[in-house]
Amino acid sequence: MFKTLLKSVREYKVASILCPLVMIGEAVMEILIPFMMTYIVGQFERLAKGEIAEINVSGIALCAALMIACAVFALLCGVWGGKLAAKASCGFAHNLRQDMYDNLQKYSFSNIDNYSTSGLITRITTDVTNVQNAYQMAIRMLVRAPVLFIASIVMTLFIEPFMALIFGGAALILGIVVAFCMVRVAPHFKMMFKKYDGLNAVVQENLTAIRVVKSYVREDSEIEKMKRATGEVYKYSVKAERILTIMMPCVNLVFFAVNIVILTLGANMEIGNISGNVSPSQLQTLIQYSAQILSGVMMVAMCLNFISLSKGSMERICEVLDEKATISNPEGAITQIADGTVDFENVDFAYSEKSDKNVLSGINLHIAAGETVGIIGATGSGKSSLVSLIPRLYDVSGGIVKVGGVDVKKYDLDALRNKVAMVLQKNVLFSGSVAENLRWGDESATDEEVRLAARQACAEEFIDNLPGGFNYDLGQGGVNVSGGQKQRLCIARALLKKPKVIIFDDSTSAVDTKTDALIRESLKKHAPETTKIIIAQRISSVCDADKIIVMDEGKIVGSGNHEQLIATNDIYREIYESQLKGEAEHE
Repeated sequence: MFKTLLKSVREYKVASILCPLVMIGEAVMEILIPFMMTYIVGQFERLAKGEIAEINVSGIALCAALMIACAVFALLCGVWGGKLAAKASCGFAHNLRQDMYDNLQKYSFSNIDNYSTSGLITRITTDVTNVQNAYQMAIRMLVRAPVLFIASIVMTLFIEPFMALIFGGAALILGIVVAFCMVRVAPHFKMMFKKYDGLNAVVQENLTAIRVVKSYVREDSEIEKMKRATGEVYKYSVKAERILTIMMPCVNLVFFAVNIVILTLGANMEIGNISGNVSPSQLQTLIQYSAQILSGVMMVAMCLNFISLSKGSMERICEVLDEKATISNPEGAITQIADGTVDFENVDFAYSEKSDKNVLSGINLHIAAGETVGIIGATGSGKSSLVSLIPRLYDVSGGIVKVGGVDVKKYDLDALRNKVAMVLQKNVLFSGSVAENLRWGDESATDEEVRLAARQACAEEFIDNLPGGFNYDLGQGGVNVSGGQKQRLCIARALLKKPKVIIFDDSTSAVDTKTDALIRESLKKHAPETTKIIIAQRISSVCDADKIIVMDEGKIVGSGNHEQLIATNDIYREIYESQLKGEAEHE
């Protein structure tokens, strides 16, 4: 897990290595200051006892100067260490988010099906922030704290070995408390982040479907749903924080107990009740070292707290980074597609390897280049699954799909998908102008080519009527245009790719029958060599196709033109008669 995550440090390695070294320098300075203080206080102590006639002013001045120098150096190290930690952790988080996003772009549809949208958003935002905080604490404190602890123990051994045993025992008690808290708190944090996914899902769903929520007056229901989601996050975060609150009182208890023991033993040593040789100046130094020892333990506890908090986040991030795309480019990939011929040879397909039932079974189909093929069938008959195999959005479970006479698995993915355009059921547009959205089909397209594609999709007229025409801002998700206009823009975007094969996955459902007919007529005229595959619910959208495929329960149950299917295929005839009856009743 750590190996996977640390790959994202990259150009911030220098800052990540320098930061602990600088923090060690700060810790060493903090250790030296109490030791030099002992000499200064000891001079006045010895003068009071009559052991010396006068204090060593030059020695005290030198010690004071060294103490100031150490304090300034510690300050500089602390500031520099903070800057290095911020640079390294923020850079690490930046790379981590970018690496996750880059890997997501390589995923096939089957990879993406393993995650929810809200879960991926949580991983890229909240989870990365948790890991960033843990990383910053680790490189800044996880080295400094042990150095502070060990060095303080060593300095205590020089003053009074017995006292070092007391500090070691106190540190052991705190270590046990910290370990107990970490073990108990980890499961609660893990569950809390899972509940974050649910929380994000509620917010995303509500905002995406806000028009439906308002039209059905379901605001109160959605508010209650949000309360439940936030309540789940609250419940597990409270359970975790309740355990973590034990640590600070325990540290304070041990710290004050150690001080009492040190003062008691030191006083008794001073008056001779017990053996030992601890002067008041050394006693003062021991108290300072006790604070540093216990603060070192507390710093480690805080670091472990952040690491424990982020462990679940680390695992979730690694899942995304370690996931390998199920579809990738083969060696020696073919980049040229001869024509728009499409062949299915004994194709079987299931969305999951563990599935007991195939979505498609025994598909055999030949589509000639330039041919217009309609695909019709009941909902769930496998129409969209069938066409998703052509641009290799999914891989077949069995059999072969060919484009241009070559197995699609042998093509370079970019080359294949640039020549097999899909206009999906759900019309998706992006923030930006009309022209910017259309140029998703071809970034280098000229203004005239963009306009031609819009004309072929019967979109030019309404675009020209928009304020600013092709420069009109569509808003987020294309909210500023209607459903039918969205569909025509998506068709124009696909046509701009100049594909060998173009697939319409029920993509004219939101346009009227007249516009639908105009689009099909335009495609025949302007793209005669392009293979056109049209999935439709309306028979009027496919009745003039060269060939119509009828599907039922994942199988091809009929093939032919409109007249042949009316005469020979019961399913097609039933669909036709039901739609004809519906139109007659409407009239």
